[in-house]
Amino acid sequence: MSWFTVMAIVEGQGEEAAVPVLLRRMAAEIAPEVWLDVPRPLRVPRGSLIASNGLERYVETAAERGGAGAGVLVLLDADDDCPAELGPRLLGRVQAARSDRRGSVVLAKREFEAWFLASAPSLGGHRGLAKGLEVPADAEAPRDCKGWLDARRTDGRAYKPAADQAALAAVFDLRMARENSPSFDKLWRDVARLLTGEER
Repeated sequence: MSWFTVMAIVEGQGEEAAVPVLLRRMAAEIAPEVWLDVPRPLRVPRGSLIASNGLERYVETAAERGGAGAGVLVLLDADDDCPAELGPRLLGRVQAARSDRRGSVVLAKREFEAWFLASAPSLGGHRGLAKGLEVPADAEAPRDCKGWLDARRTDGRAYKPAADQAALAAVFDLRMARENSPSFDKLWRDVARLLTGEER
């Protein structure tokens, strides 16, 4: 069994806890022959990352913390930006900063929680969510995915990323999310490339 480290750069407290959980699940399916180490992600405000020389500085920090050969994954919410436009620009900056490392930039279309909407039926009964949930017509279209989750809780509590995101990341259906969310499918392909050097 080989060993590979991925250092993630994220923007939210919820992602800080959820991304290691998600990446380990994905690695177990994509490349079970690889033991994936995911240290605690760097959490950086989006504005600081996108600012001139901001991304470069944090990629350098991530590469150093990850150790020799570690890959770097930048995972952000696209919000109102077009992932197909902003993503390649940010990836160019990542590659320029550390061309010696496997690097990836993934923008969740609108927000991370869109991936939960893309696999909504698999989340029924978890974290207070109602059973019998259906995937929205376009899972990546809603502007307020957190509000969508809020409205479908039956336990009287609000969805809170810091409390709920990692727990849902541990159980949502990865295959269903790939089928219904192009941005999650991109994450899958990028993680495969980080782990194996090729898409799967």
